[in-house]
Formats: sequence, C-alpha cells, structure tokens
Amino acid sequence: MSRTKILTILGVVAFFGLLLYNTLSAQKATCEVCVEFNGGRNCATASHESASEAARSAQATACGPLANGMNDQIACGNRPPTTSVCRTR
Repeated sequence: MSRTKILTILGVVAFFGLLLYNTLSAQKATCEVCVEFNGGRNCATASHESASEAARSAQATACGPLANGMNDQIACGNRPPTTSVCRTR
C-alpha cells in the first residue's frame, strides 16, 4: 500500500474519531422519561448538554407514538411525566 493511501486512511479515521469525541462530550446529561397519554404509556431516553433539555427531548420522543396529530403532541408534551430519571456526567 502506498504512503499516500495510508496517510489518507489515517486522516479519515482521525476525522471520524474527533467527530465522535465532540458529539459524545457535549452530551453531559441523560434522562429516561415515561409518559401516559390517551390511555397508553411509553418511555424514552435522550442525552443532551443539560438535564432539562434531555428531559424535554425524551418526553417529546416518548409522546410520539401516543399522539395523533400536532394537537395531541402538544398536549402530551405539556403533561408532567409519570417518571423522570436523569443522570449527569
């Protein structure tokens, strides 16, 4: 294998390693949120820079399968979650 190919491969691997590191280091909080809406229950997990943003994202994800349309999505998102567990790094 030529020296140019080896350097190209190392450069690509280094780039993806840096991209992965930057993505994971920004996510300092992880939350698992469960919601009940329209007679159903669903849980979801999300990571974000802050616990409040992670909880909001997890709740929106958990509401997705339970809501039929935008009005239900908003109503589900405004309800308090049945459980919410957050961990920070």
